[in-house]
Amino acid sequence: MTHTKDNSIDGKIILITGGTGSFGKKLTEVILNHYKPRKLIIFSRDELKQYEMAQQFSEARYPCIRYFIGDVRDRERLYRAFDGVDVVIHAAALKHVPIAEYNPLEAIKTNILGAANVIDAAIDCGVRKVIALSTDKAVNPINLYGATKLASDKLFVASNSYSGDSGTRFSVVRYGNVVGSRGSVVPLFLKMRETGVLTITDPRMTRFWITLEQGVQFVLDNLERMHGGEIFIPKIPSMCVTDLAKAIDPECAVKVVGIRPGEKLHEVLISEDDTRSTLDFGTYYAVMPIVPNSHVQVFVDGVAGKPCPDGFRYASDTNTDWLTLDQIREMAGLSDGDKAMAD
Repeated sequence: MTHTKDNSIDGKIILITGGTGSFGKKLTEVILNHYKPRKLIIFSRDELKQYEMAQQFSEARYPCIRYFIGDVRDRERLYRAFDGVDVVIHAAALKHVPIAEYNPLEAIKTNILGAANVIDAAIDCGVRKVIALSTDKAVNPINLYGATKLASDKLFVASNSYSGDSGTRFSVVRYGNVVGSRGSVVPLFLKMRETGVLTITDPRMTRFWITLEQGVQFVLDNLERMHGGEIFIPKIPSMCVTDLAKAIDPECAVKVVGIRPGEKLHEVLISEDDTRSTLDFGTYYAVMPIVPNSHVQVFVDGVAGKPCPDGFRYASDTNTDWLTLDQIREMAGLSDGDKAMAD
């Protein structure tokens, strides 16, 4: 993976909310190995995860790193943590769909009210840039998690209108399933393979796929290009869930168990309704904010984004880029033994 050097990291104080999660740990690894931040702050609420992460990224080996216990629900703690920070990458969220359905208020407190706290603290503490992670589930949401992330996205986009001309800039990055993240289907399938049966919800199901490394680099790229208010969406490949099962082990029986509550048959990253404000930049799309502001206008005029055709919809089932079995195995990081078993 090629890492794009930019002035948003080197010499700056960077803070990652949800920094002990899959994305946060990979982002930490990339920043420490390829950039020179003045300080890198890992902000999360789980002391055990911070302790374990510090075994890999210790302050003795990486003098710039700091571990900060806190919760995005706690406004006062955020104000303390954001003091002097230049860039915030907001990855903290309750993201598991069934858990959010069973504990709706908890998801709202973290994903919506927590986002509002991050915004207020960033503006008041003079943070220069904030980029927030979103999800395909925020597009035409049918579950609570998606609804909370839609609300969060709206908050981050709208916050540019009241942060002032020289104030904090907020943007969002949205992409689909991350290979190897916590709760990913790949480790689940690898475990199921031992039983000889792989369960899938629907053989027609398709998904966008992106690796952790690609997701991290896309966020870093957008830290440099953002002007505030954009929702950035990468152009990434799709795969069929049945192909994933074949890639894991074609000898396994496949059992169809039916689609789960809150689950979609296909992923959508850009809906038809978003198309009117979406620009195509070649390797990525940007949904521009409906509320006009000068920062976005400069961005549009400065970079030749092309309007998407009327009725365009960026969805996993109508995508033009599809993964082969070999590509799925490579992205999933299957070992040579795994590959041989699947061949």
